[in-house]
Amino acid sequence: MPLDIAVIGGNTGIGLSVVRLLAAAGHRVHLAARSPGEAGPLAATVRPFDADEPAGLAWPDRLDGLAYFPGTIALKPFHRMTDEDFRRDLQVNFFGAVEALRSALPALKASGSASVVLFSTVAVAQGMPMHAGIAAAKGALEGLARSLAAEWAPVVRVNVVAPGLTDTPLAAALLADDARRAAAAKRHPLQRVGEAGQAAELTAWLLGPGSVFMTGQVLRPDGGLSAVRTFG
Repeated sequence: MPLDIAVIGGNTGIGLSVVRLLAAAGHRVHLAARSPGEAGPLAATVRPFDADEPAGLAWPDRLDGLAYFPGTIALKPFHRMTDEDFRRDLQVNFFGAVEALRSALPALKASGSASVVLFSTVAVAQGMPMHAGIAAAKGALEGLARSLAAEWAPVVRVNVVAPGLTDTPLAAALLADDARRAAAAKRHPLQRVGEAGQAAELTAWLLGPGSVFMTGQVLRPDGGLSAVRTFG
């Protein structure tokens, strides 16, 4: 049965991979983004949404799912982080999600069994240097997700995907050449960086009926970085 799913920030990276998976499965995708990007056939119907200045979005009367993808990677040592740096991380990653969820809540409740997927980062569970801004913002998002999972149960499920470094345009500067890519892969127990399609498949599953007994969870496709230590 086709589902109606809102995807915010689905014009690039993992979000775009999710849009393509959902469309290929026959679901109706309601896309909101700053620009059409590579959204293909959906580009003509993209709702404008800027996480820096989010405004209320108009949705169908019913939504079976929502995924929020906008994010930042502005890595700086703490002593160089300005108040504005922290505010922007919080704005895009946290307050943008809050506004999106507010606008979609009536439609999600109308579904009777809706699913929300938010995106965090491995840097919340695994302390990393120069990640103070993004870890703080995504940590707030994880706390929000658990609170809403309790508040909105049993009608709306809320889960989080917290990937490790993934090969997307957002992370391009961290994977700019073979040396950086090799160093990044070596930091993970599985000796590789993530691919957008891998996180997308997990997200599509969380948005669908297969995950109806899961809420309030943080899933970590991070190559083992947050949980595993290897030797040698």
